[in-house]
Amino acid sequence: MRKKSPFTQSYEQLPNTLPIFPLPGAVVLPGGALPLNIFEPRYLKMIQDAMRDDQLIGMIQPKDELADRSLCDTGCAARIIRYSETSDGRLEVVLEGLCRFNIIEELSCMRGYRLIKPDWARYQHDFSEQDSCTLKDTQLFMSALHRYFIKENIDVDWSVIEELPQQTLVSNLVQQLALSSEDKQLLIEASTLNDRVKSFTAILTDDENLHATRH
Repeated sequence: MRKKSPFTQSYEQLPNTLPIFPLPGAVVLPGGALPLNIFEPRYLKMIQDAMRDDQLIGMIQPKDELADRSLCDTGCAARIIRYSETSDGRLEVVLEGLCRFNIIEELSCMRGYRLIKPDWARYQHDFSEQDSCTLKDTQLFMSALHRYFIKENIDVDWSVIEELPQQTLVSNLVQQLALSSEDKQLLIEASTLNDRVKSFTAILTDDENLHATRH
């Protein structure tokens, strides 16, 4: 189970409505971190309102970047854990993923930003995920990750990576690696950590195969 901040909400404290920030490729998973640079007026208002309330916003990807109102069915609520104002009118924030949600319905806009009614029930285990991957699945994932870093010329400290809890490692890699929006959504929707590791391994392996066919 990942360690929670004493300021973090419990499952029972999750809200009935949630402001959302639809942004292609910008995803966060429970336990993961996402830095954002906010400058659009409606999202400046959203962040300021969230800071006055429960510090929660929902990150979700558009289903179709060309269709302004379309949204994927699943996103992740995140808590603003760092907040900084800049002299040129931007907000620099860091989000920490808390719990995923499905959209029940979209509500009327507030101050220009979008609101939804979230369904948290399917992802209640995000608060107490203790399942672990099999040794075989873990080895396959780490092997695929190692080959990916070599191919992309990414220098990493493996002693640090190997000490990270698997949920923390996977949650942060989803944001940091150059994955497609579709692949990121697949990982968001994977029900458990074990499912996510298997899907992540398949994504990295498919990328290797694609790379090989081009040479």
